[in-house]
Amino acid sequence: MSSEKHPDLIEPTHSSDNSINVGKVDPEDGEVFKTGEGLVNFRTVSWIHTSVIFLKLIFATGVLTIPSAMFTLGALPGAINVLGWQALNTWCALVQGQFKANHPSCHSIADMGQLVGGRVVKEITGILFLVAFIIVGASGMVGVSTALNALSNHSLCTNYFSIIAALMVGLCASVRRFEKLTWITWAGFASVFIAVFIVVVGVTILDRPAAAPQTGDYDFGYHVIAHPTFAAGITAASTIFCSGAGTSAFLPVMSEMKNPREYSKAVSVCMGLVTAAYLSFSLVVYKYCGQWVASPSLGSAGPMVKKIGYGIGLLGLCVSGALYVHVSAKYVFVRVLRKSRHLQANTAVHWGTWFGCVITMSVVSFLIASGVPIFNYLLSLAGSIAFAPLALGLPGWLWIYDHADYWRGNLWRKTLYGLHIILILISAFLTIGGTYGVIVQIMDAYKDGSIDSAFSCADNSNSS
Repeated sequence: MSSEKHPDLIEPTHSSDNSINVGKVDPEDGEVFKTGEGLVNFRTVSWIHTSVIFLKLIFATGVLTIPSAMFTLGALPGAINVLGWQALNTWCALVQGQFKANHPSCHSIADMGQLVGGRVVKEITGILFLVAFIIVGASGMVGVSTALNALSNHSLCTNYFSIIAALMVGLCASVRRFEKLTWITWAGFASVFIAVFIVVVGVTILDRPAAAPQTGDYDFGYHVIAHPTFAAGITAASTIFCSGAGTSAFLPVMSEMKNPREYSKAVSVCMGLVTAAYLSFSLVVYKYCGQWVASPSLGSAGPMVKKIGYGIGLLGLCVSGALYVHVSAKYVFVRVLRKSRHLQANTAVHWGTWFGCVITMSVVSFLIASGVPIFNYLLSLAGSIAFAPLALGLPGWLWIYDHADYWRGNLWRKTLYGLHIILILISAFLTIGGTYGVIVQIMDAYKDGSIDSAFSCADNSNSS
């Protein structure tokens, strides 16, 4: 039989190292992308560029939705959620990097699922990965269509802007190697950061929130501790969790790093900046807007600042959607061509497969974006259905797999083992509870008119 008919065979190895120390394995051993004469070299990304790609994968959609989640939970529980979820997401990202260092043939989180649970777990994990990044890709398209509506005062039906957004995202996502995306990720990160910063400054100089009644008394709606329903609370918590949960997308980038040993450095830089920005930006916006915060939050400081914010942030919103579509397309691309000569050769099969994957992922994301055109619900849905098991549950399992002897060790080792079991239980609770909560919230939003019918022409930026 040819090697092309068995592309997914992965040989397991165990490690019982107590530390997160990426890089003990020869980086050439078992890697999906090889280096050599006549091969397209995918492994060209430096750690600095890697950290920027990570930043752009994480920092965008999350920072635009956390202020509205703060209103649901209250400032204190919201801040605790930001710090707690980002700490867990950072740890789980490092666990995934260590696991890949121990098992370098793992290109994706699905490959890791195969090692710990066999073929069935691999396929379930792969489906969850695609669902997660197709949904967040859809959120990127919603962000772009919202920006176009805001900049044009809803001059076209939102469906047309959604089509334009899908074309922009798909075109950017079609760039084949992460290295070639680094320059635009720098620009994309800067554009969103500057846009959000302008809005944060803008809300502090208003006499009252732009969306609030401009005369007379009104309920500001700021709470240190709020008292939401279970459905609303778990949806808000899931939104905050999802804002930093895309760490399974780090693994394909790690496979294209020049030196995978520097992965943990890139993760630490990324997650440190993201946590600080999320906490400070969201607390300030919620403090000055209360319940009148917009989702996405770029619309919170009034029409003029909204146009400025969306004008500057448009590139970043497009790049975020493109990266999400890219990683989902890259997963399918590698699955189809793995261990085939076409994977790293400029053949018609190579390019046809790549563009076919990008187009398919873009179309599916567009359909979801048009069906659930509210930003925070899309992120909550992705967080509960897919990111909870991918970013929390499976990393807990991966750690236990590589430290199977810890349950028989000293008290410290048993404690670590028990904490990772708790991590898996948290994942299960968030998956079940979060999915229930967001479905209830979406149904209520359809009933009260917050969401129009699917493929509606209604303005999703509240500019008209």
